Amino acid sequence: MEWALAMTYLWLKAGHLIFVIFWMSGLFMLPRFFVYHQEAAPDSPENAVWTDRERKLLRIIMWPSLVALWVLGLAMAWSMDFFPGSFWFHVKLALVLVLTAYHVWMAGYHKALTRGERRLSGKALRMINEIPGVTAAVIVILVIVKPF
Repeated sequence: MEWALAMTYLWLKAGHLIFVIFWMSGLFMLPRFFVYHQEAAPDSPENAVWTDRERKLLRIIMWPSLVALWVLGLAMAWSMDFFPGSFWFHVKLALVLVLTAYHVWMAGYHKALTRGERRLSGKALRMINEIPGVTAAVIVILVIVKPF
């Protein structure tokens, strides 16, 4: 029985990590798409191409990966009983919530670009693109080192 539980945990962990990689790839790509999208004229054929690329990235890769990583991550945390007393886990969970909010914000920005609204500069979007990298680095340190 103990062996079966250990194998289940390892499969949950592998699946979680796979979907984290997919999702993070999207979190890095989408703001770059936005930079190029904003450079296209709102009524141009190029604008329509960028809108389609962003929509496909969100719909085919990012949203399904987000759901899968949350389901697998919570199942893994529940199986290891991380909820009651692992402070590092609660900090990690808060940071994943930050990245989830970032994802939702980007989905909203995609809709704004689709409507022709360009609220941010390319420079601002390039700076915003640093959020997932820095956050992911902190999450990896929390999971591997467990500093507290």
